[in-house]
Amino acid sequence: MQQVGIEALNVYGGIAKLDVQMLAQARQLEMTRFDNLMMKEKTVAMPYEDPVSYAINAAKPIIDSLNDLEKKSIEMVVTCSESGIDFGKSMSTYIHDYLGLSRGCRMFEVKQACYSGTAGLQIALNFILSQTSPGAKALVIATDISRFSVAEGGDALSEDWSFAEPSNGAGAVAILVSDVPKIFQVDVGCNGYYGYEVMDTCRPNPDSEAGDADLSLLSYLDCCENAYLEYQERVNGVDYQKTFNYLSFHTPFGGMVKGAHKSMMRKMKKAKPVEIEEDFQRRVMPGLVYCQQVGNIMGATVLLSLASTIDNGEFDQPRRIGMFSYGSGCCSEFYSGFVTPEGKQSQAQQGISAQLAQRHSLSWNEYEHLLHKSSVVAFGTRNVTLDYQLFPEVWKQIEGKGKLVLKQIKEFHREYEWV
Repeated sequence: MQQVGIEALNVYGGIAKLDVQMLAQARQLEMTRFDNLMMKEKTVAMPYEDPVSYAINAAKPIIDSLNDLEKKSIEMVVTCSESGIDFGKSMSTYIHDYLGLSRGCRMFEVKQACYSGTAGLQIALNFILSQTSPGAKALVIATDISRFSVAEGGDALSEDWSFAEPSNGAGAVAILVSDVPKIFQVDVGCNGYYGYEVMDTCRPNPDSEAGDADLSLLSYLDCCENAYLEYQERVNGVDYQKTFNYLSFHTPFGGMVKGAHKSMMRKMKKAKPVEIEEDFQRRVMPGLVYCQQVGNIMGATVLLSLASTIDNGEFDQPRRIGMFSYGSGCCSEFYSGFVTPEGKQSQAQQGISAQLAQRHSLSWNEYEHLLHKSSVVAFGTRNVTLDYQLFPEVWKQIEGKGKLVLKQIKEFHREYEWV
């Protein structure tokens, strides 16, 4: 069987973060419900950060590590997002340009709520497996952003923020897919997918989200079970508890993942509470570490969980990871692959944990001020020049670090610069 998978993986979690415990107390959220989120921090997007800048900053370390021949072999750039900036033009075009990739390249965008990152990965995997262009690579970047702002018409915050405000984050995960799967070798043909029409969450206009939280949870649980059962039907001898050394889930918030895992252990293994908790801490919790620090980044979150599993799990020998991806609306997939000790060592070179730790911790006053400034860049913004010094202490985190930021929008065209 031909090898295929992830050759390189990197996460970019922005430059600013917020302590969500502080947020919950300030919003007077019911703490029992808040604790169920299992959140610690979230990335907060600055006005000069957008899905394109996040994507490029995630991908650049990967591209910089390639020689000219390897770089030229990238024949596909796929962006996966529900935070697109244009109804027609793909973000992939900006990414392709600023990364200096070959013009002999396909560029397009994929949207299916939080499933989009897996959709992009599967497209890339099948392109490599087709061998229509031997030796080719594909760059897939899942990038998403949540901008909260003060409700129009006054200082009161809109009620529908609820528990989305502390759980929704911003960031990007870039993966290089090829037939040299140094980081994550995919189990080819081991996929179970499951989907149907449901109105759990949606984005009826570019900058807002609506939905039914209870229905979303039920749909997530239903898809987790049935996507796995479809996987089990296609792959002989699978055992939910024994086949997978680790499990990486799409993580809207940790409590949803814990609930799904508990349900699966009860239904598939008739497990008791003590056994379920031990199994959760051992196989699932490593994949939640980064998610607890970044928040839900939609299509990128399952890949963020994969990166977290690799960096925080034990890989003294090859170990298999089961992955569950879910996107509202809905589409889901359970798939798998394995990571070797060499893969873990290679992944560690990205220094993701250190990068997340270096983000500026916003004070409550800074965060509240940012809420009034977030709407300066929105879907369809025609002309604006960004003020880098709006938050001087935050800017110090990025100045001189060689990162890309949004400089201005001029007649709808977004212009970026390296700083």
